[in-house]
Amino acid sequence: MKYLLLFSVLISLASKAQNVLVFDKKNVQCEDKWIAFPMAKDSTYTYGFIYIDSKAGLTFNYEGKFKINGVGQFIKKGNESESSSIKVRLEPDKVLLAEIPDSKFTELKVEAKPKWLEEYKKDENSIERLYKWGYMYNGWSECKIALTFLEKAEKIDPNYEGLQTELAYSYNALEEYQKAETALLKTLAKSPSDCYALKELAYAYRYMKVLDKSEEVYNRMISACNTKFYIQETAYNIAYYYYQIKDKKNFKKWNKEVRKWSSENKFTVSLDQMEKEL
Repeated sequence: MKYLLLFSVLISLASKAQNVLVFDKKNVQCEDKWIAFPMAKDSTYTYGFIYIDSKAGLTFNYEGKFKINGVGQFIKKGNESESSSIKVRLEPDKVLLAEIPDSKFTELKVEAKPKWLEEYKKDENSIERLYKWGYMYNGWSECKIALTFLEKAEKIDPNYEGLQTELAYSYNALEEYQKAETALLKTLAKSPSDCYALKELAYAYRYMKVLDKSEEVYNRMISACNTKFYIQETAYNIAYYYYQIKDKKNFKKWNKEVRKWSSENKFTVSLDQMEKEL
C-alpha cells in the first residue's frame, strides 16, 4: 500500500511537470511574450522572447535552453551567466509554442519585459506604428489582434490614409459586416474608385445577404478597377452564394461572369465542381 501511494505521488508530480507548458499559440500570437518551442529529443526546450521589429518584422530573441525536472522546476542548461544576442526572423507557421508562465521567470532568471525591448517601444502609440502593426496582423490573418491597434489609431485620426479600409478588412474577417460597410463608405466617399475598398464592400454586402447591393458594387468595379483579379473574386463570391442556396439560374449567370475575367484559375476550377454538384 505504501509503494502504491508513492507511485501515485510520482505519477501526479510527473503529470504536473508535463502540464507546466501548454503548446497552444502560433508565433504571430506571441508578441512581447517569453515562449518555449516543443521539447527536443534531448528533453530540452529552446526558449526566448518574441517581439516585432518595425523593419525586420516578427523576431525571436534566443535566450537558451532548459529542462523540466520531476517537480516542474525549470533548469537552465549551459553557462547561466552567458547572455545570448542571437535574433531570428520569424515567418508565420503552424508550429505551436508555449507561453512561459510568469511564475517561472525567476527560475530562468529573466525579466517579464527585457530592458532592451524599450528601444523597440519608443513610438508605440504613434498612429504610424499602430496602423503598421494592424496591417501586419491582418496580413497574418490575426484580425482580432489587428483591431486592437487599428481602433486605437482611429481614435487618433480616423482619416489616416488606408486606415478605414484596413479596419474594414478586419471587420469582414470577423463577420462584423455592418461595421465594415460603415468604414468602407468613408473610404469611398473620398476615393470612389478605390478598387480594394470596392471589393471589400461587395464582400460585406454578399455576406449581409444584400445581393442587389453586392452586384451594384460589382458593376462599379468593372468601370473603376484595373485589377481584374478583384473583379473576378467579387463575381466568384456572388456565384458561390447562389450555389449555396441552389439557385441554378443565378449561379449560371454569375458562373459566366467569373469566367469572363479568366478562363482557368482557382476560381474556375472551384466553379467546375459546383456545376457538377448542381
